[in-house]
Parts: sequence; structure tokens; C-alpha cells
Amino acid sequence: MNRSASAVGRRTRAPEGSTGLLGFACAHCGLFVPTRAHGTSHRNHCPNCLWSLHVDVHPGDRAHLCRSPMEPVALWALPNGERRVIHRCTGCGALRANRVAGDDEEGALEMLAGRVAP
Repeated sequence: MNRSASAVGRRTRAPEGSTGLLGFACAHCGLFVPTRAHGTSHRNHCPNCLWSLHVDVHPGDRAHLCRSPMEPVALWALPNGERRVIHRCTGCGALRANRVAGDDEEGALEMLAGRVAP
């Protein structure tokens, strides 16, 4: 089920007395996505569908004005074995490489593995 980009505003706050966010609803598939994940310090994509939102100028700052959905278009393997998901913004066309998180769906990653980045 495709959700509008406005879903980025539906974030779940941490309990009273703690700081930060517990997570957010994926704007593409609607899955609740926890903010923390092994392998990344700034969660920026859904572990289920791998879609993201164009919200950062610098990792974690949430300062970009575009706010459009970002489609996962390829998987990039670095020489050290680390993998990155390449996202293309559906609004402005920007390309971004984002670290694979420890809970990302392997099936979704495998589907990207054979694609060549645009």
C-alpha cells in the first residue's frame, strides 16, 4: 500500500523523560520503522521496502526541503564488504548512497543487487 509523503510527519515520540524518537511510519509501505538499527546511526530508510524520504542535507539533520519519496534503485558493494542502497529522489532526481542497516530485508536487497545505478 503506497502512502503519501506526508507520512514523514507521523513520528512516534519516545516516552516522557527520554529523548529522541522511537520510530516512524514508512511513507511507502506504512510499516512502523524503529529509529535505531544495527549498522547505522541515522535510520533513513524502511527495512521492509527500502524506500526513504529526501529529508537530510547532512546525515541525520532532517534539514532538506524536498521531502519527496526516494526509490531504492541499486545496491553498491564497497571493497571492504559494506553495502549501500542507492536511492533516487522521485521529486528532484538526487541520488544518495545509504548504509545497509542490520535489519534490512535480505530479499529486498537481493532484488537490488543485479541493478546498475543510474
